[in-house]
Amino acid sequence: MSPNLIPAPPRPFQGFFGVFRYSSRALSLVWQTSPKMMIGLAVCTLVAGVLPAVATWIGQLIVDGVVAAMDTYQASSSLMEVITPVLWLVALEGAIIALITLAQRGLSAQQSLLRAMLGQKVNVMILEKAGTLSLSQFEDSELYDKLTRARREASTRPLGLVNKTFSLLQNAISLVSFGVLLVQFSPWALLILIAGALPVFLSEAKFSGDAFRLFRWRSPQSRMQMYLETVLAREDSIKEVKLFGLESLFLQRYRDIFTRLFKEERLLTLRREAWGFGLGLIGTLAFYMAYGWVVLETVVGALTLGQMTMYLMVFKQGQSALSACLTSISGMYEDNLYLSNLYEYLEQPTEQENGEVTIGAIPGDGLRFEQVSFAYPGGGEVLHDISLHLKPGESLALVGENGSGKTTLIKLLTRLYHPTQGRVLLDGSDLRDWETGALRRRIGVIFQDFERYQLQVGENLGVGDTQAFSDEQRWARAAHHGLADDFINRMDNGYHTQLGRWFKNGQELSGGQWQKVALSRAYMRENADILVLDEPTAAMDAAAEAAVFARFREHSRDKMTILISHRFSTVRSAEQIIVIDQGRIIERGTHQALLESDGRYASLFRLQAKGYQ
Repeated sequence: MSPNLIPAPPRPFQGFFGVFRYSSRALSLVWQTSPKMMIGLAVCTLVAGVLPAVATWIGQLIVDGVVAAMDTYQASSSLMEVITPVLWLVALEGAIIALITLAQRGLSAQQSLLRAMLGQKVNVMILEKAGTLSLSQFEDSELYDKLTRARREASTRPLGLVNKTFSLLQNAISLVSFGVLLVQFSPWALLILIAGALPVFLSEAKFSGDAFRLFRWRSPQSRMQMYLETVLAREDSIKEVKLFGLESLFLQRYRDIFTRLFKEERLLTLRREAWGFGLGLIGTLAFYMAYGWVVLETVVGALTLGQMTMYLMVFKQGQSALSACLTSISGMYEDNLYLSNLYEYLEQPTEQENGEVTIGAIPGDGLRFEQVSFAYPGGGEVLHDISLHLKPGESLALVGENGSGKTTLIKLLTRLYHPTQGRVLLDGSDLRDWETGALRRRIGVIFQDFERYQLQVGENLGVGDTQAFSDEQRWARAAHHGLADDFINRMDNGYHTQLGRWFKNGQELSGGQWQKVALSRAYMRENADILVLDEPTAAMDAAAEAAVFARFREHSRDKMTILISHRFSTVRSAEQIIVIDQGRIIERGTHQALLESDGRYASLFRLQAKGYQ
């Protein structure tokens, strides 16, 4: 796909000025980051904008003063008397140049500090927004593209926009100052100045828009590149990469994506620079036309030598100031385009969770699913008309093939998803009405795809209850319930051992040990009365599995427990077993009752038991 095929605006520069609506928001963001530095930027900008014109005007006085002094010195014997006024002007110009340099240094220092502070602030805004998004939004590829664009570009754009805004103000002030001097020569000189700079500006604005549309178009490909980088450079994927010989295949795909993207970028860059060079010649021609005009006026005696020097400097610096102004406007336009990515992401609608219930309407009623169905956006239903009731002290086992909807049902229980039909109740109150923290404090869960945090052992447990994140006694109790304390105590640094290979002295665990850490993490929620285990022993041996479930039954006597497992030896003791197939409950009952009914459960049980005979 070439840039010519990238969707373009219906009319040239349509919406050019409308896109600047983000400028005020960026300025507000910088003000919130550091009001003092923003005031400092304004002061330095004013100084750096006004003083160049003053220095140029004093330069004219120096040249004319030197010429006058040369004539006066011929009739006077006192050199100091003649030259002193000129030396004072030289000293004044030197002081002004020093102030300009100081202002420029001040601008540079404050911009550098603000870059770090603002980058951090914007990244925090992006991550805070991520915390408000629902799980289904995270599973939306389009939203992931928005997140990628926001993180890769928009975090640096606000300061860039502010810097260009102040650069525009500085050069606009300089331009006005130069214009006051230049109009004394001829108003036509101002028109030549503008005519020379305008074509390059129009070209840059046009290609900035093309570059932005190319950037948006290539987001999915850029994200695929990032994914391939991760697969080829992460310890949790490198085993299969090496075993299956995927290095060359994935690396070639990585190269192909770069080649395709670089081809588009190369074409756009060459077109942009070629047009910029050609149109830039117009500005050069305009400058030398004005140059010749000023020289001619000096030769015929209309201008003094000092005035000629001043006007040449004014025109040259004025042209630079105007070009810088237009470049800043073009850059601001581009930054505003990229900032639209940031605010498009930050303004992504989220579901407001306004629940206030902390105690259910019917305490002790337990957990109910009432005719619950669920479908992913744009997809078919994955759960159909699910109804069940789990009372305190009871255990429930979910059995079914992979993809039958078991884990989706748990995500509805934990309010990671909301039902598309029906409702889920806890103690007689709809989960939507519960205060989020109160609800999730009552649930201890280990998912099949649990996270392996690159943190210390104790912190890996502590994430299960942030209120006890650093409580070492709670770590020890949770590890004991999850049968992780045995191998943790054998580590050199115990609960303070760094896990994973990302950081220095990190220690990797076996799959079964990681699963015990995740299980212990669920036990961190000591007040939870709903325990959910999703394939909690898939990586454990038979002895470890038996010990885990013995401890689990001991710990969960007065709690509601939900177990998902493909191993029938672990689910047979549950008071209620539900068999799910393609999102529907097809059987329910005790282990013995389901065997006697000789349905799907009995068939699967006998099939698995046959493997042990």
